[in-house]
Amino acid sequence: MIALYAGSFDPITYGHIDLIRRAVKIFDKVVVAVAVNVGKSPLFSIEERVELARRALEGMERVEVVWFEGLVVDFARKMGIKVLLRGLRMVSDFDYEFQMAITNRGFAEDIETLFLMPSEDYFYISSRIIKEIAALGGDVKRFVPDFVEEAMKAKLCQKKG
Repeated sequence: MIALYAGSFDPITYGHIDLIRRAVKIFDKVVVAVAVNVGKSPLFSIEERVELARRALEGMERVEVVWFEGLVVDFARKMGIKVLLRGLRMVSDFDYEFQMAITNRGFAEDIETLFLMPSEDYFYISSRIIKEIAALGGDVKRFVPDFVEEAMKAKLCQKKG
């Protein structure tokens, strides 16, 4: 069985990577789908986010990184995938994720949402917080791979200059 793990991954974090490692133990394949999200202003372009995710997941067997636009359930159907994978970090995530799961079920009763929790080492990490820390000059090494940190610094310098 294949699972689809969709998100903006702006940027991919150790929390995301941890969840994908856990999912690969359960599923035959995990498709990491980087979303083109018109409601957000991402730090990285879709191409950059896909490339960073591919580098971060390099060597991980049975993982594919792609990008998509539109409704996740439409993309899952197009790919023939019946399971959406979502991460739950804290109780605060539950309300939003529950709402999305029920909404997705309304569009696609044949597609299930499965929630996984990351390791306690990563449950507090979010891409939004990491971007804020990096923008204020903080050290994000423990949250993201080195090349992601370097890409963030370069991108933030571009935006300042």
